[in-house]
Amino acid sequence: MSWMKDLFPINRSLSGDGNRETLNYLQTIIPEMKIKFFASGEDFFDWTTPDEWNVIDAYIELQDGTKIAEFKKSNLHLVGYSEPVNQVIEKSELLQHLHFMPDFPQAVPYVTSYYERNWGFCITKEQLESLGDGPFRVLIDSKFKSGEQGGVLNYGEIYIPGISSQEILFSTYICHPSMANNELSGPVIATALAKYLTENEHHYSYRFLFLPETIGSISYLSQNLHSLKRTLIAGWVLTCLADNGNFSYIPSRAGNNYADKISRSVLAKFWPPFLEYSWLDRGSDERQYCSPGVDLPVCSITRSKYGTFKEYHTSADNLEFVSADSIFESYQLFLAIISQIENHRVPKIDVLCEPQLGKRGLYPNLSRRDAYSNDLKNLQNVISYLDGAHTIEEIADICGIDRIEVEKFVQLLAEKSLIQT
Repeated sequence: MSWMKDLFPINRSLSGDGNRETLNYLQTIIPEMKIKFFASGEDFFDWTTPDEWNVIDAYIELQDGTKIAEFKKSNLHLVGYSEPVNQVIEKSELLQHLHFMPDFPQAVPYVTSYYERNWGFCITKEQLESLGDGPFRVLIDSKFKSGEQGGVLNYGEIYIPGISSQEILFSTYICHPSMANNELSGPVIATALAKYLTENEHHYSYRFLFLPETIGSISYLSQNLHSLKRTLIAGWVLTCLADNGNFSYIPSRAGNNYADKISRSVLAKFWPPFLEYSWLDRGSDERQYCSPGVDLPVCSITRSKYGTFKEYHTSADNLEFVSADSIFESYQLFLAIISQIENHRVPKIDVLCEPQLGKRGLYPNLSRRDAYSNDLKNLQNVISYLDGAHTIEEIADICGIDRIEVEKFVQLLAEKSLIQT
């Protein structure tokens, strides 16, 4: 909770000084974090990273000299990626650039314009009603920096190696300004989990990503998809984990991979009742990790799902909306997921097609009708399910053999350097 309080005032966006400040802060807690970047203007799949954006000041000055919508008092007052403005305008023009919430009059909405140059302010309905007739002075002191000028999109990555090269992914985002549940619950819980794993033994390898949402995961996947497809057995997107709602589970597009199975198992065992949504209800970076052709085993667990609570994407998603108890319980949930993964091996064969068992002394070199023993058949059946998505228990059930026998086969294949365990 103290980490969240320290990070709350920082102006995060897709890029800029606030993102670097956030990552630098987290790096003091978990020094294993590497702070990396993509250059502004680079193309990744169908997207282009936008120019870096930074803000010095922004406000609206009323006719009597009073300032409202002051960026320095709340960074949510400024539409994200607003271009520079310094002029006096009439009320009719100002109204075209104001955003408010008619049904939530005390709240300031969160609005962005990342991929088209624009400007605007976000205010409460009460502020709108007390504007007066104008004219108004509008100041937005912001700067854009292209890739040629050194503009970058920063992200953080923590890789914690284990005995196995097979890995678990936790992905979260660092692109929202002052919002506690929707933004900061993910990074602080990811940091706590990474810190736990650096201090405790574990079999699998773990990767943590702190990215700007959407463009960050797309950019990362464009450079790392091949390796993730080879090593990743399960992953989760961390967001909206600090309010008091029941846990919610958003499945992968496939709906039945190892991450889905672990999520349902842990939630049903330790945190019932929980809400299970459809893939059609997705909205965070599981969209990218599970997109056609990417198809990674990644799902999401939240408390109140993004978009379902009144405070979502408003100034009401503040430090009073979240609680230390909820943060800790969410942390415990993911520790339980890690524990279940660590205690339930998900072996994966290390070659494509059937391995050549004969040259390893596991298959008779003389082919005869009676050479195909029951043990050999069981071994080949087990191999056919060593896809990195089935646990040893599941393979034993499918093949109709004892779990201990499956473990012996897995150990034998590992000794022959045929398997990742």
